[in-house]
Amino acid sequence: MNQLDFQGRQAVVTGGAAGLGYAIAQRLVASGGGVTLWDRDPVNGREAAERIGCSFVQVDVTDETSVRDAVASTLRRVQRIDALVNSAGITGPNTKVWDYPLDAWKQVFDVNVHGLFLCCREVAQAMRAANYGRIVNIASVAGKDGNPNASAYSASKAAVIALTKSLGKELADTGVRVNCVTPAAVKTAIFDQMTEAHIQFMLSKIPMGRFGTPEEVAALVGWLCTEECSFSTGAVFDLSGGRSTY
Repeated sequence: MNQLDFQGRQAVVTGGAAGLGYAIAQRLVASGGGVTLWDRDPVNGREAAERIGCSFVQVDVTDETSVRDAVASTLRRVQRIDALVNSAGITGPNTKVWDYPLDAWKQVFDVNVHGLFLCCREVAQAMRAANYGRIVNIASVAGKDGNPNASAYSASKAAVIALTKSLGKELADTGVRVNCVTPAAVKTAIFDQMTEAHIQFMLSKIPMGRFGTPEEVAALVGWLCTEECSFSTGAVFDLSGGRSTY
């Protein structure tokens, strides 16, 4: 594993109790930084933080007050947030648009878009005050291609890409950089929310013939959190095994 320079920095990783968030938090701690996991699951969140050797704050990213309280609690403990990784997300059901339940559609957008917006909005204020920060949003290649039977997920991740571009431009004259990554399918517990047919569809689109790993995503995200990522903002970085070439 290459050594990234995150020495002495402080990061927040949402959805950090499992999956991509957990792997990213591990990579940042291994790179010399401090991490605060934000997750709505207090049991798994605390256990994950203990295993990694970092801190935990329980937060519901869809709730404005909860996010504000999490920012305040984190800043009281570590004084600054140098990097924010928005990894919390859900897939929603695999079904046709005309059969898609409205409550499920709203839930996907509440977590994947509104929750990410709230975290960006609150943390960006602290980063602007410090004139330094790195925000990395976890989008998906589905936000570029639009996967069938995953309309809410695809649309929500397209929104994440657009929000990243907007916020990156808004903060371009500061020391804050905002980027997103668009993985193809990465085998994590989020697969439990998908049908087997949809999983096989995603695999068939990847020229490498395999799913990505959380560690591969964490390697790129980790670099995007460092000071070395200085001239990229509002950018989209693919991890797609050859699926996405544009």
